[in-house]
Amino acid sequence: MKYFAGDYDVVVIGAGHAGCEAALATARMGLKTLMCTLNLDSVGFMPCNPNIGGTAKGHLVREIDALGGEMGRNIDKTYIQSRMLNLSKGPAVHSLRAQADKRRYSETMKHVIETEPNLDLRQLEVTSIDVENNVVKGVMTKYGAYFTCKAIILTSGTYLKSNVIIGEVVVNEGPAGLFPANELSNSLIDLGISLRRFKTGTPARINARSVDFSKMEIQNGDEKVVPFSFMSGDITRDQVSCYLTYTNERTHEVILANIDRSPLYNGSIKSTGPRYCPSIEDKVMRFRDKDRHQLFIEPEGEGTEEMYVQGMSSSLPEDVQIAFLRTIDGLENVEVMRTGYAIEYDCIDPTQLKLSLEFKHIDGLFSAGQVNGSSGYEEAAGQGILAGINAALKIKGKEPLILKRSDAYIGVLVDDLVTKGTNEPYRMMTSRSEYRLLLRQDNADLRLTDIGYEVGLVTEERYAAFTKKRAEIEAEVERLKNVQVTNKKEINEFLESKASAPLKKPTSLYELIKRSELDYYNVAEIDPERQPLSDQVTEQVNIISKYEGYITKQLEQINQFKKYETKMIPEELDYSTVKGLRTEAIQKLNNIRPTNIGQASRISGVSPADITVLLIFLEQQKRNNSEEN
Repeated sequence: MKYFAGDYDVVVIGAGHAGCEAALATARMGLKTLMCTLNLDSVGFMPCNPNIGGTAKGHLVREIDALGGEMGRNIDKTYIQSRMLNLSKGPAVHSLRAQADKRRYSETMKHVIETEPNLDLRQLEVTSIDVENNVVKGVMTKYGAYFTCKAIILTSGTYLKSNVIIGEVVVNEGPAGLFPANELSNSLIDLGISLRRFKTGTPARINARSVDFSKMEIQNGDEKVVPFSFMSGDITRDQVSCYLTYTNERTHEVILANIDRSPLYNGSIKSTGPRYCPSIEDKVMRFRDKDRHQLFIEPEGEGTEEMYVQGMSSSLPEDVQIAFLRTIDGLENVEVMRTGYAIEYDCIDPTQLKLSLEFKHIDGLFSAGQVNGSSGYEEAAGQGILAGINAALKIKGKEPLILKRSDAYIGVLVDDLVTKGTNEPYRMMTSRSEYRLLLRQDNADLRLTDIGYEVGLVTEERYAAFTKKRAEIEAEVERLKNVQVTNKKEINEFLESKASAPLKKPTSLYELIKRSELDYYNVAEIDPERQPLSDQVTEQVNIISKYEGYITKQLEQINQFKKYETKMIPEELDYSTVKGLRTEAIQKLNNIRPTNIGQASRISGVSPADITVLLIFLEQQKRNNSEEN
């Protein structure tokens, strides 16, 4: 029986990483928010790998933090090991990665949500979305509660009609044995939303007491920990160790001997899985030339003996998983605590969304996270905060926040999903960004904190600290440009000690730092006027000084890019009326409905010739309108 249970500005369906950021964003922007989850114990839960960050993903976490989100602060409170990846490469691809105490991460995030003003957290299963005249009105829950609202954010993750698959066994359940959401998919279909079926998976969890770590390579955390949040300051704590081991020929023999029992290869699984995170049976089948694959043995927390076998996702039968694990050095006597599995679930075609993450044909309905066809906690959280911001802006009668590809990795992620779509779970990578020298993780606050402050997510205290940091960077760069270094004897002796050519005429410290063998840190010896500055400030000064030429070149590319991004396309344009467009282009453009020429140019099936035709058409329209006026 239906009963009226309350009125909210925003209802968030799901409490995973997308849902947490979305709900916190709307609540912190002053809107009364209801957050619904199938199970209160799954708030901010990590059903797969117990870590945050990694290559490109670390960029996303820093951007979420810069906008005023929670993920970075939460992992800084709950990490058990932290490492900066790719330090042998340039700063554009440096990426933070932290092992989390997964239970503490979830509990800490849950408490933040429970104590947030304007935010109510409830254990409720939303079974249908109420829409009238293409405008959201409310949600219906399993036990009859009906909530009215002005906006809904769908963040259901991998729970929609989810099936867990282990060998020949298929069970209708959600991740880690939680309940699935079996009814909401039908409501989405009734609303004209196109669904598809994706797959992901997770490896076995093993008991640390049954592992011989002496046969593995130890992987320690960084001595100096760099926080994810720009507001965390210095953080230190005792770190746990991870371990590296490898599969071998015997492992591969066990897998190949049982490949007919694999749901991936016997036809049981028909959905699409993540290309960049394949199962171990997929790796062995696809890369027959490799005699081993690396595996990381990672603790799931400080208060548990469970360990995660990174790199060994599998849906093979339980007995096969135990057998191949016991062929690995250090795991000969391993005891499995949780069996690895594949999970199939419903998700939407993200090309149905606007760049604001609102559905094109349903006013007030937003969608974020794995239900949009992406993979990963960080990708989900990045979409979540953007969807939350835009739901709040819509209710307040303001223009949506659209992050461009030149603004943020979040902008690349959303543009890729909405404009290009995806035929597999989408994973963020540095190679997906055209402007990665500018979109570094170290400068996320310089790129996005102004935006977070403008929309109302960044606090006054945080903004004051940010503006102070920015002023210090600018002042130090200016000082370096004005400090002249002469070609006197002691200066040239210093340069020779650094294998650097001696000076023939005076030059600025700023120009000197650009030399490949020098940097801001090692010229301190000839810079007696230098004042102590924070690590965040000195890092920026060093990068700005050293990479100025490259940064300037990329800024020029962005200015060129913006010319297309600012050429807006009328929302109501019928592309079949544009003479000269190819049939495929007409179909794709009418389906995606890009907001500008830049977005149109990235649609698969729209050629440069089609863009030229479109530009000419828009120019003619503009001229005709001017003449009429």
